[in-house]
Amino acid sequence: MAAAGSVLFTSAALNAQEIIDLPGEDRWIEPRFEEVYRIGSPSGEGWEQFGNVRKVAFDGAGHLYVFDWQPLHIHVVDGSGGLRRTLGGQGDGPGEIRRASSFTVMPDGRVVVGDTGYLAYQIFDANGDYVRRVRMTPGDRPTTLWEFTPDPAGNALLSAVGSQMLLFQYSDDLPTHTTRPIERIDLAGDVAVKDTVAVGWLPLGVEWLTSGLREPTVFGPRMLMGVLQDGTIAFSDSSAYAIKVVPPGAGVQRILRRPLQPVRVTNRMKEAEKDRQRQEPVPPGQERLMREHIDGLVFSEAVSIVRELGVSWDGQIWVQRRGEGPLDDDGPIDVLTVDGRYLGSYRAGAMMPDAFGPDRLVAYIEEDELGVQTVVVKRVLGL
Repeated sequence: MAAAGSVLFTSAALNAQEIIDLPGEDRWIEPRFEEVYRIGSPSGEGWEQFGNVRKVAFDGAGHLYVFDWQPLHIHVVDGSGGLRRTLGGQGDGPGEIRRASSFTVMPDGRVVVGDTGYLAYQIFDANGDYVRRVRMTPGDRPTTLWEFTPDPAGNALLSAVGSQMLLFQYSDDLPTHTTRPIERIDLAGDVAVKDTVAVGWLPLGVEWLTSGLREPTVFGPRMLMGVLQDGTIAFSDSSAYAIKVVPPGAGVQRILRRPLQPVRVTNRMKEAEKDRQRQEPVPPGQERLMREHIDGLVFSEAVSIVRELGVSWDGQIWVQRRGEGPLDDDGPIDVLTVDGRYLGSYRAGAMMPDAFGPDRLVAYIEEDELGVQTVVVKRVLGL
């Protein structure tokens, strides 16, 4: 049975904000997954000999899309693991990709590739045919590209400033961010149009340049976002456990909290992190710059709790917490509902899915000790 929490309403400028306090005690659930298929093998078919799988995603029919970054191919796989088609490929022709680090899939099967070589979003239809490009900015203006996901409500993407950076181009006149906005990127025209749909917190005293030249604080809060199939956004932006829920066309209307306290950053933690970075390989000639970088590290006052966030197609929010150490991202995974119920937690060591799909499908990108990648599709049971 799902655990209920207490509810508090606070006054906001235009609407009431619901705060739901979830239980503090973990209720462990045992992983129950049914393997559907797995793909990827050095001895498999040519398309299965993956070079570097960067991302996977599902469409509304349950087809899996596998982005192999090395050849810039996107393989579309059916419900039994068979290849339906391959799109993309490196090149300058129509439907080819110059350079890209990410892509996404609309529920209807349309594909959007963030092509940083063209500085444009390349759009393919549900049959894999190239349709058109949408420029990221007018003319040749510099831009910054963050990880993006579909807006299920229309011909648009959603992206959070301060999430995973895919591209930055330096310019003296780039704006300085004092928040971490979530932006809707409209792809209807020839040039993408951005609108802010929610605002994430940026720690005081930490300036985040759009160019990416200023790093986030060590151990500080990540900007994590997921989008549910009705367009509702769930995001985390603080060191505390506070998942913010934003329905379409509204601001933050609900905050899901657990009474888990961030650990304060100690001098021992700071020195241990500096020592760890000093042990990292450094390109020849970069030793002085690396020393200056390490000496100038800015540390958060607390170790953030939330390390990853995912959303399922049936309205669940998966929240991965930190593990034992300040750099341990593999802590327990809490499963919540968007309306504020706590369903339980998978124990530390459970893997956050790399993609969620319809009918409780999930996909994982696995890699063995030899670096061989396999993509495994499973179905979640028992939640």
